Amino acid sequence: MTDQLTVTVLGTGIMGAAMARNLARAGHAVRVWNRSRDKAEPLAADGAHVAGDPEDAVRGADVVLTMLYDGPAALDVMRRAVPGLRTGAVWAQSTTAGVDAVADLAAFAQEHGLLFVDAPVLGTRQPAEAGELLVLAAGPAAARDRVGPVFDAVGSRTVWTGEDGAAGTATRLKLVANSWVLAVNNAAGESLSLAKALGVDPDAFLGAIAGGPLDMGYLRAKAGLIRDGALTPAQFAVGTAEKDARLIVEAGEANGVRLDLAAAGADRLARAAAQGHGAEDMAAAYYASFEEKSAP
Repeated sequence: MTDQLTVTVLGTGIMGAAMARNLARAGHAVRVWNRSRDKAEPLAADGAHVAGDPEDAVRGADVVLTMLYDGPAALDVMRRAVPGLRTGAVWAQSTTAGVDAVADLAAFAQEHGLLFVDAPVLGTRQPAEAGELLVLAAGPAAARDRVGPVFDAVGSRTVWTGEDGAAGTATRLKLVANSWVLAVNNAAGESLSLAKALGVDPDAFLGAIAGGPLDMGYLRAKAGLIRDGALTPAQFAVGTAEKDARLIVEAGEANGVRLDLAAAGADRLARAAAQGHGAEDMAAAYYASFEEKSAP
């Protein structure tokens, strides 16, 4: 098999659109579909075929990559695609779906003769657009060489966590990593909101920790978005971050672990969404500290 593949991307939101563009730039034949077609149409300019439905999108695909909202959404779309699926195709499932949902998706793949790869990614809009995502993957050896060129096009590195995609080892690692990302994001917003309440210049706070073990680039990036009001377009939206936070809490509960910070963070993100920030960058959780939308 050559490195040039026919790749279908189902779900062309922030991440899926960037991944589809990089696949096209790498020389693959790319087919795309999105529930809201207007989000897929711009990809035609990059050489992608914009399909009208999932069945048409997956027809003839060597690899199907799903980047949808959650596990149930991925399963629903793949069910709609069944008539067009080719037995033996690789399904790289990149939605952050949660541990239980991954098992359901893997069962669907087995039922329909697909090689299932659990393949969530770490990264937001900017690394996705640059083709520098970190791909976390678990799947059979037979799928690795075939899906490798796809992962090479969308990411800077692939970390294989096992050979059984149904075990969800890649998704488990993704949830652990996201628990840290969300905790830092929410802590950054709370620190800046406290600084505002106490009349502390944010530069004084950032200057006090500069260069020390408490300093980090991610804190400064999120603080910058809040202070500059640069919350759109989102790198990673509040609404999606809340969904991931809930999956993290559920995974902890299912395994006998209380994740108090994750639970509080999910509530905080939900509050920001209720204030009208659901489509903004998750740094907008900052506003959840206030009764009404407040300027940084």
